[in-house]
Amino acid sequence: MNFPIFNDANETPLERLLPDGGFSAIFRSVACVGDSLSSGEFEEKRDGQTFWHDRYDYSWGQFMARATGAKVYNFSRGGMTAKIYCETFAQEQGFWDQEKACQAYILALGVNDLMGDKQEIGSTEDICLSDYTKNKKTFAGYLGEIVQRLKEISPRAFFFFMTMPRSDDGDEKDGIRRAHAKLMYEFADYFSNSFVIDFYKYAPVYDADFREIYYLENHMNACGYYLTAKMTMTYIDYIIRHNVSAFRKVGMFAPRENP
Repeated sequence: MNFPIFNDANETPLERLLPDGGFSAIFRSVACVGDSLSSGEFEEKRDGQTFWHDRYDYSWGQFMARATGAKVYNFSRGGMTAKIYCETFAQEQGFWDQEKACQAYILALGVNDLMGDKQEIGSTEDICLSDYTKNKKTFAGYLGEIVQRLKEISPRAFFFFMTMPRSDDGDEKDGIRRAHAKLMYEFADYFSNSFVIDFYKYAPVYDADFREIYYLENHMNACGYYLTAKMTMTYIDYIIRHNVSAFRKVGMFAPRENP
């Protein structure tokens, strides 16, 4: 096909941020499964105390919704882990319900699991495809359960696994990020209709200069969440254009019409 946007082998995912959602707009329903950084959480220090506020209207998912016109759900909360998501949160919020099934899911979990709770990361070998209740109690096992249960309500959905951006906070945390990124690629190979949004490799380094502009304390500010939305939409556009045959039938199913 003689059309450069579909066959430029030298293009990288984030070399130009799109002014709109690009081909990410082919999805009419999307869910963002994540923690505080998927929830538009703002952090402030006042009178010697720290306060956190989940402002979903400022989340990158809602910036994405406004850019593409899609319905975007925040399946997220500050402090979220895959373990909490599976054991209580998703059920309490009705996120397994058929009426909330989506065409696409963006999964952005791992920071609290691996850096906060120091949970064993595991591998795709921890997943029992025939019975998610038999998954091992590792990060991979819980994340696998999330995918398995979402596939039950939306078997034709697409999954995008987000890696953690690099930072300047030392070798130990960078090692965790690299291990997490490796696992996300394993998941993309393991599950059908799955791809990686590799912010570890392609996003800017979230160093002191970056945080000075895009952060409030340890969480992003409004500009940071907007930038994340632009990067996420641009990356999904790149994935679609470079794997266009995989997405040919997206318009053939609505999320609540899955067999």
